Amino acid sequence: MLDIKLIRENPERVRNNLNRRGDAANLQMLDGLIKHDREWRRLLTRTNELRRKRRKITNEIAALKKAGKEINAQIEKGRKVDAEIDALEQQVGKQKQKAHYLLMRLPNLLHGSVPTGKGEEDNVGVRAWGKPPQFDFKPKNHLEIAKDLRLIDDERGAKVAGHGFLYLKGDLALLDLALQRFAIDFMVKKTHLLIEPPFMLRREPYEGVTDLADFENVMYKVENEDLYLIATAEHPLAALFMDEVLLQRDLPIKLVGVSPCFRKEVGAHGRYTKGLFRMHQFNKVEQFVFCLPDDSWNFHEELQQNAEELYQALGLHYKVVNVCTGDIGTVPAKRYDINVWMADGAYREAGSNSNCTDYQARRLNIRYREKEGQAPKGFVHTINNTALATSRIILALLEQNQEKDGSVNIPSVLAKHMNGLQKLEVH
Repeated sequence: MLDIKLIRENPERVRNNLNRRGDAANLQMLDGLIKHDREWRRLLTRTNELRRKRRKITNEIAALKKAGKEINAQIEKGRKVDAEIDALEQQVGKQKQKAHYLLMRLPNLLHGSVPTGKGEEDNVGVRAWGKPPQFDFKPKNHLEIAKDLRLIDDERGAKVAGHGFLYLKGDLALLDLALQRFAIDFMVKKTHLLIEPPFMLRREPYEGVTDLADFENVMYKVENEDLYLIATAEHPLAALFMDEVLLQRDLPIKLVGVSPCFRKEVGAHGRYTKGLFRMHQFNKVEQFVFCLPDDSWNFHEELQQNAEELYQALGLHYKVVNVCTGDIGTVPAKRYDINVWMADGAYREAGSNSNCTDYQARRLNIRYREKEGQAPKGFVHTINNTALATSRIILALLEQNQEKDGSVNIPSVLAKHMNGLQKLEVH
């Protein structure tokens, strides 16, 4: 969430930044927040004044008692003040709640380099690596390839779990595991600590890491429990140090999380949903960094480089885009996407890299201090990056590495995790 002190002291800076998103609802929320915050502080000031008045009356009653004088008038005056305090406290609570509700829903402030735009069509290209493969035959999509190889079963997946679930079989299941191990080994060499996080989170920490609309549109809730299945390892990694104060000397903390991801994907209608691209369950290896505020933009670029090195080692053709104001979402201050080439000629997102500045840390109350015993100096910054989402990488490998005979070449870097297998083919 945003710093309420910044909103109080420099509301126009916040207003101008939010205005870049082109969403009037954000400005309405800001106006409402300012209104309720001012009223909360006014009522709180009045309540505190009455409390001081009540303490003074209490002292007067004690003095009158000691002097053996009449106290009924003072008691009645105290009752009236108590009643006024009780009424004001209820209003204070309501105004504070309304202000907090709006504060939690305002998006992060955007970095100056984020391009203006309405949707993904306005994302700005940063660079590309490799070239689209040249085929002397009509290329198939990944689902056709995997079905022909008898390595996927989406029909039985839908039968037992519904649309968006499928069975990976044989060498394709092995390829999923190989990609996870390849990414993990790579990131551990980059000094990231491997973490297997909880696959469920309570609502309180989850509210700290994501857009609150995701509770309806993305997350699966466990019935009759205060638990949600995680949509990405980013979320439990971000919540790891909730309500803690980290030592400055321990920063940065560089993690790599591996987990299944569960997403309802409500609102994905009309978007590309074929096969492995938009699933309700998939596996992902995630980079995550907690760092000092002055270091976060350097780490944002570092994590981007890590991800691109993984794609390049796999020989995948991709483009990097700087995500525009209308596509960036609530939490990031800046985001890069890596879009892979697919057999229909389109480029689609395979991973993203977000600098969330102090937005998540402020909601989760993760701060840092210079030395033990000192007061916290501020909030850490958090950066998250998709090292590899295996389903979309498998998709890209199948479509970019397919052969005319229906086989698929496996990148040599995966050989040690694939029992030396060099091709996916019908056995």
